[in-house]
Amino acid sequence: MTLVRLGYVAMSMELKNASPSKTMTYANFQKLKDREAAIRKLEQIALNNLHNTLRLLRHTHAYEIHFYRLTSHLIPLATHEALQDWDYITPIRGKLREIGNFIKEHDLRVDFHPDHFVLINSLKPDILKNSIHTLKHHYLLLKGMKLNPIHRCVMHVGGNYKDTEKSLERFIENWMVVPQAIQNMIMLENDDTSFTLEDTLYLCEKLGIPLVFDYHHHLAYHQNSDWQSNWERVIQTWTTSPLPIKMHISSPKSDKAFRHHSDFVDVDMFFNFLNEIKGTVPQIDCMIEAKRKDEALFKLMEDCRKRNDVDIVDGSSFYLK
Repeated sequence: MTLVRLGYVAMSMELKNASPSKTMTYANFQKLKDREAAIRKLEQIALNNLHNTLRLLRHTHAYEIHFYRLTSHLIPLATHEALQDWDYITPIRGKLREIGNFIKEHDLRVDFHPDHFVLINSLKPDILKNSIHTLKHHYLLLKGMKLNPIHRCVMHVGGNYKDTEKSLERFIENWMVVPQAIQNMIMLENDDTSFTLEDTLYLCEKLGIPLVFDYHHHLAYHQNSDWQSNWERVIQTWTTSPLPIKMHISSPKSDKAFRHHSDFVDVDMFFNFLNEIKGTVPQIDCMIEAKRKDEALFKLMEDCRKRNDVDIVDGSSFYLK
């Protein structure tokens, strides 16, 4: 039997005043005349975000959820070019360790998904440099939590630049300048406009990167609709990872706005996927990318409890019969 575990992204619809991604714009930072005082303000916002992250993790554990995506906006302006001299890790190290200890104590799976401006295959050297800098920031946060960074950061291939083949080859070329420790952190995801499952598999197999299959993205953008014929190849990209295979699940907002994520997950659409992969892997961790975050997870589990083809394990997990 295959164990399915559900996770959610960053925010809770249940917890009040628990945003882990409060920020300060650089324009507002500049308005503060005392630069040191402005930096202390950034650090206070960061500590508040980390405090709320710990609250969210406690909430996650209390509801028997084992999989959670950390926001990439924990530390405001951490990667801004004008603040390269700011040692933001030292003042938050204690809180990072507290978070890491909780994650390890309760055996939670956590990862990041940096924003779309992280482009390893960029045509511009400065964008590549900034992308690596942003990935290093995520690496430092994971190390600060005392977590093994391996396969904790999922990202898209990048820009297509109207030439898929050249863009894929540029990714390979630029990948060679990415430090090994950061390479080991990366997972790649097929997207809904530029790189299909087959495109992304090409890179993952060539470079030894796990592929996170996004089912909704595949339905929105593919040349070969038969994803099942590539499923074994997806599994093989995970053979060297210490973590179970991971996928993303979401549902279209509407037929007209197919690429946009709905508030909740269509259980029938989800099981169209699950019934195809049942028995092919012992476990699959499914990150829900729905607008209603943990509420979408709770609703999906309610829908699963009504089915006779699952055995419920706990608040976020079930076996496929």
